[in-house]
Amino acid sequence: MRRTTRYPVNGANPLWQMYRTVSFWKVVKNFIVIQIARYCPFLSWKNWLYRTFLGMKVGDHSAIALMVMMDIMFPEKISIGSNCVIGYNTTILAHEYLVDEYRLGEVVIGDRVLIGANSTILPGVVIGEGAVVAAGTLVHKDVPPGAFVGGNPMQIIREAER
Repeated sequence: MRRTTRYPVNGANPLWQMYRTVSFWKVVKNFIVIQIARYCPFLSWKNWLYRTFLGMKVGDHSAIALMVMMDIMFPEKISIGSNCVIGYNTTILAHEYLVDEYRLGEVVIGDRVLIGANSTILPGVVIGEGAVVAAGTLVHKDVPPGAFVGGNPMQIIREAER
């Protein structure tokens, strides 16, 4: 089970009410910073943008590839360990809007994690140290340390060797 906090809403769905949950100007700032970072060719500058302007925790020597999309509303809930590789066009979400509620959850990515291209990380998950996430995976639950996972929905392909 993912660790998310649920917030029920009345009336229209939560997307119609999103600026009651997050400031319009915060979203504008986050959008601009994320778009700059998505195309930035220098990893150190990209990590600096995430840390400085979005409040994310990004460990030393982590490589966030071209076009990675961080959560635009709550990027400060994303933590990436040291020496990680986040593949091209991956999406990392810390929120989800449903019909009658919205949910927020932290995403914690451990040290030395590899996330393949075009993966989606849902809110409230922990990806353990040394894990490998195959390209195109929908990460909807925790990934054990050292595991190799893949698929949609995600399945454990190989556990860490003991």
